[in-house]
Amino acid sequence: MKNSSPLGMILALTVTAVVIGAILAGFYQLVEPRIEANRLAEEKRAIFSVLEGAETYDVIEREVPSDKKGGEIIRIFRGLDADGRTVGYAFIAEGPGFAGIIRMMVGLNFDLETLSGLKVMEQVETPGLGNKIGEEKFEGQFKGIAIRPRIEYLKNKKPVKPNQIQAITGATISSKAVVDAINKRVETILSVLGPQAAAGEG
Repeated sequence: MKNSSPLGMILALTVTAVVIGAILAGFYQLVEPRIEANRLAEEKRAIFSVLEGAETYDVIEREVPSDKKGGEIIRIFRGLDADGRTVGYAFIAEGPGFAGIIRMMVGLNFDLETLSGLKVMEQVETPGLGNKIGEEKFEGQFKGIAIRPRIEYLKNKKPVKPNQIQAITGATISSKAVVDAINKRVETILSVLGPQAAAGEG
């Protein structure tokens, strides 16, 4: 039996790569709508989980300055009660944690002074330590917390001020990442909502 020539091997590998690529592309096109539907459903659940009293919501989109080329389009979800009155605002905050990106839905009360809730949607922090940021014991600390001055975290101490939360023992980096991401995004959200709220819109 003759050995395959180098040209034949290259041709065979090329054909195989093309076929596999086409299969993967077709599979992705097949499942992409389902993935997007699941993402939107999770996002919707997170919005209502951080906006107590909201029956529905609309979306405010604004372009803001950013390190990204051309700025950044941010989305703010304005929660409305059964009578169409604004109960608060929800927005996504994200930033680097210990093991990867942490993505959260954050609720802001209508007074623009306190948070109404926090829901961690995506995180890959250390099991048994950093991943506790997704537990109610940690998330619950952000309900009603003051955003002025900036939110702070305490290590091995109980909060004594309205803008403080207690970091998870052994997971200070993950706790800090959550606080930093929220503080950074709050600044942007307030820059968008400030004039609107002052005018009594909503």
